This record gives sequence, C-alpha cells and structure tokens, in this order.
Amino acid sequence: MSFADALDAISAFIASGGKILPYIAVLTLVMWTLIFERIWYFKFALRSDAKQALNTWEARSERKSWNAHRVRDALISRLGLKIKSNLDMIGALVALAPLLGLLGTVTGMIEVFNVLAVTGGGDAKSMAGGVSAATIPTMAGMVAALSGVFGSTYVNRIAERENHLFADHLTMDH
Repeated sequence: MSFADALDAISAFIASGGKILPYIAVLTLVMWTLIFERIWYFKFALRSDAKQALNTWEARSERKSWNAHRVRDALISRLGLKIKSNLDMIGALVALAPLLGLLGTVTGMIEVFNVLAVTGGGDAKSMAGGVSAATIPTMAGMVAALSGVFGSTYVNRIAERENHLFADHLTMDH
C-alpha cells in the first residue's frame, strides 16, 4: 500500500464521518501532544528543576523554624505546579472527546431524518451515509477518550510520585 493509497483511505474515512470528525482528530492530536510533553518533562527537565529547588533548600543554614517550614512548603508548591502543569487540560480533553463523538452522532442522525423527510424513507442508500456519519464520530470520540485515559493516568501517576519524592528529599535535619 503506497502513501497515496493511505492518504486516500484516511480522506475517505474522514469524509464518511461527517463534519465533526476533523475536530475530534485535532482534539486527539492536542491531547497526545500534551501527554508527550509531560512525559518529556518528567524524563528530561524535571531533574534540573528539582535539583535547583533542592540546592535552594540545602543552602539554608537552619531548617527548623516556622519560616523554614514555609520556605520548604513554597519550594514543594512551586515544583508541584511545574509537575502538574497541563494535567487538568489533558483531563478536560479526555472528557471532551466522547462529547464531540456524541455531537457527531446527533448531526449524523439529523442527516438521516432529513433524508427520511425528503424521500419518505424509501432511499436506504442515502440514509446509510447519515448512519455512517452518525456512528464513525462516536467511535472516534470513544477511541480518543480511551487512549487519553491511559495516557492521562500514566502521567498523573508519575506526577504524584515525583511530587512526593521531592517532598521527601527536603529534609529538616539541621
């Protein structure tokens, strides 16, 4: 199968899915871009941010006073904000994917009802296009949401673990 054949198959799939399918594709692309950005951050940039905050804490001469506790809390909070960046957006996109699929279902069913009204229900071939436009976005929205749930769960689990590990590294030993 050549690249041109693959593009033709994708174009036919998008055309049969109605007007909502490109929006679901864009939503999925944005969602997975954010998920991969978080994975990249955890693998490469987090270590530098955590080391900088840890050095700030280690540079303190005393760590037992009320002020030291507030500085520790602030360091944990600042790194926690960096760690949890975009996680809420990922969750919102995961929740939005099936809703866009349902919107595609509704618009596809409107096409079916329109064909029924115009033809009196005798043109099954015309109704099939509306049924296709109703079911494909539903499937695409559910696939996007399910894949996003796995990705979101993975990055949320890493974020929680890294946040707790950083807090444990800020010792109050002197």
